[in-house]
Amino acid sequence: MILQALVDYYERKTAEPDSGLAPEGLEPKHIPFVLALDTAGHLVEIEDTRTLQGKKLLGRTYLVPQGIKKTVGIAANLLWDTAEYVLGVDSRGKPERVVQQHRAFVDRIEQELGGLDEPGVLAVRRFLATLDLADLEPFPQWAEIREANPNLSFRLAAHPELICQHRIVREALSRPPQATEEAPRICAVTGREGPLERLHPAIKGVWGAQTSGANIVSFNLDAFTSFGKSQGDNAPVGRPAVFAYTTALNHLLQRDSRRRLQVGDATTVFWSDRTSPLETDFLDFLGEPDKDDPDRHTDKVRGLLRSVDSGAYCEDQDTTRFFVLGLAPNAARIAIRFWYADPVAQVAARIAQHFRDLEMVRAYPNDPPYPSLFRLLLSIAAQNKADNIPPNLGGELMRAVIGGGPYPATLWQAAIRRNRAEQQVTYHRAALLKGCFNRLHRTNPFLRKEITVSLDKTNPNTGYRLGRLFAVLERIQVEAQGGNLNATIRDRFYGAASASPLSVFSNLMKLKNHHLSKLDNRGRVANLEKLIGEILEPVNEFPAQLPLREQGLFALGYYHQRQDPSTYKAQGEDA
Repeated sequence: MILQALVDYYERKTAEPDSGLAPEGLEPKHIPFVLALDTAGHLVEIEDTRTLQGKKLLGRTYLVPQGIKKTVGIAANLLWDTAEYVLGVDSRGKPERVVQQHRAFVDRIEQELGGLDEPGVLAVRRFLATLDLADLEPFPQWAEIREANPNLSFRLAAHPELICQHRIVREALSRPPQATEEAPRICAVTGREGPLERLHPAIKGVWGAQTSGANIVSFNLDAFTSFGKSQGDNAPVGRPAVFAYTTALNHLLQRDSRRRLQVGDATTVFWSDRTSPLETDFLDFLGEPDKDDPDRHTDKVRGLLRSVDSGAYCEDQDTTRFFVLGLAPNAARIAIRFWYADPVAQVAARIAQHFRDLEMVRAYPNDPPYPSLFRLLLSIAAQNKADNIPPNLGGELMRAVIGGGPYPATLWQAAIRRNRAEQQVTYHRAALLKGCFNRLHRTNPFLRKEITVSLDKTNPNTGYRLGRLFAVLERIQVEAQGGNLNATIRDRFYGAASASPLSVFSNLMKLKNHHLSKLDNRGRVANLEKLIGEILEPVNEFPAQLPLREQGLFALGYYHQRQDPSTYKAQGEDA
């Protein structure tokens, strides 16, 4: 199903002009240096194609013959490769191996293009036949080539395109292989007859996987084979289908791709089987806001919330499917974390529900009304560092958003622990807890009612009420001391109050009386006493312990009460 959807995507995109997908048999590759030859095979110049992208110098991307999958053996690419293969440059202290690599590069050109009477190919053959590395030393790029071992290719000095891109060369490479007596094989993806691919090209761009790439389809141990079939024979996929799905997936995973989203350790790609607005909007909904256009994310989500109700994403909802594929590294392979293939309207509705579940009164004006998945995960990470996001949590959160199910329990548990560790409840963690509890309530009710966006004075839950009480007691302390405090009761007692109320609140209630006696405004004192009485009305006693879920409700009650105007003075003093 996954491979078939990727093959269909490749076929759909290649039919579009300027799709950026490589034709069959070719692949995009960064070529930092190009050797320009005359027709006699003499080196005219070494062209440096690199430009500064971000903080790195990257070579220009060219369409070149698809590379050979390299392991520990020696295998040369056609008309392009590293300096070791192309020029026989020893950059790693292995002269004997480099000699073999260069010989393999020359032999492949002779085997596949030796009979081709084409000026560019003849120039390359003449250059390689008379190659003397001393002739390259006058060129300023030579020292860097020797040291870095970059990819190289060839062009004729009078032509801008690479020799491997010449029409005659491409036609020679695209000729079908000669028929063999081998019985026809059926591709398990397309159902067509043809030769099967033994080794599938590597998939690159998955966070945490090997930089050289990894595979989705791979068999390299006896335990992975059956009936004596190994490698490609154990997963019969035709060569055209293998090229199509790997090219499509590598295209989706490109660095600047608008079809890719990184959430924690889960690399997510997405597409639809037909052109859909969700295909271009998905990244704006769930990804990080664009630094150059920070309002784009908010405007897109607001448009989504309106469009789901108005039916903007419902066109062809029964036939247009939206695909979401989650990938994670697993040694030399790529693991499938999740896979969804649902109607566009259904996926859009689930994303909209995600943002409705997270909706929370904001603590500060610059708090984002629709926080991204990354910011939510960052809020529960120690020291607010991405490296400390719990493993697998990003993929589980994305799965819940797209699948419409409860958020993972580890998410709200981590939010509660981070509240206690930092002795505060942030906007992002409050939004997370609200979303987690409301989604959990829909599938397995444990609350009498769903958590609201702002303060709910009718919520009878003890944990929620005690959180509200703690916020009021903190405010009383701040007003009594005139704001001249090194630390409030939150800084000292939040963790203990949320977990063991009985051991903390009895003392805090006594301390409250001392603080109220310092207030000159007796009307304010009366209002605060009345507010405390209203909060504690359904609470019979302070419990000795609060379960973990109740601690989450404590955090929500505390946060809601802090943002409510009734907590502050009439003139609207901020906390």
